[in-house]
Amino acid sequence: METTPSGHDDCTICLDTLRDKKTLKCQHYFCRECIDSVFRYKPACPICNTFYGVYRGTQPRGTMTVARGASSLPGFANCGSITIQYAFPGGVQGPEHPNPGVMYGGTSRTAYLPACEEGQKVLRLLQVAFDRRLLFTIGRSVTTGLNNVITWNDIHHKTNVTGGPQQFGYPDPEYLSRVQRELRLKGVTEDDLN
Repeated sequence: METTPSGHDDCTICLDTLRDKKTLKCQHYFCRECIDSVFRYKPACPICNTFYGVYRGTQPRGTMTVARGASSLPGFANCGSITIQYAFPGGVQGPEHPNPGVMYGGTSRTAYLPACEEGQKVLRLLQVAFDRRLLFTIGRSVTTGLNNVITWNDIHHKTNVTGGPQQFGYPDPEYLSRVQRELRLKGVTEDDLN
C-alpha cells in the first residue's frame, strides 16, 4: 500500500484514497467495493495472488484416466511411472467460453509423472484441478494458431517420457516443484488433499 503525503492510504486497485477499507487474510487491504469487484472475476488477492474460496475454470467436459506402469522415467529410477489420459469430445462453447455457440473439436492428451511419493502427490493435485475445470480451456492454440480449440491452461504437463524440458519430457529435476507452484497459482494446494 502506498501512503500519500497527507497520511492517507491509497487503494492499489482504484489508486484513490481508501473507502470502506477491507483487509484480507494476507494483510493486503483495498476499498471494499474494489476488492469485491475483483473477487467476482477471480477470488485472489491482486497483490500476492493468495486465493480465497475455490476457483473454477472453463474446461470443457471430458475425462481423466490414470494408469500405473513399472517403467521408470529418466531421472526417477526404480519408482515406476504414471500415465494420465485426458479425453474431450467435441461440443459447443458455453457462456463461459470465448465464443458461445461456436463448435470446438474433441481432443486427447497424454501426460507422464514419476510414481514416486511427490509424483503421486502431484497426481492428486492434478485430479483436484481437473475436477475444478482448471487444466484445459477453449481458445487459441499457441502450437497451431487455430482458434476455438481445447488448449492447456497454464499448468504444464510432461507429454513425452524422454527429451528433457525442451521436448516436454524427462529428465527435468525441477518439474514436480514447478508444476506444484503453477497449481498453487490456480488455488490448488496440499490443503485440498485432506
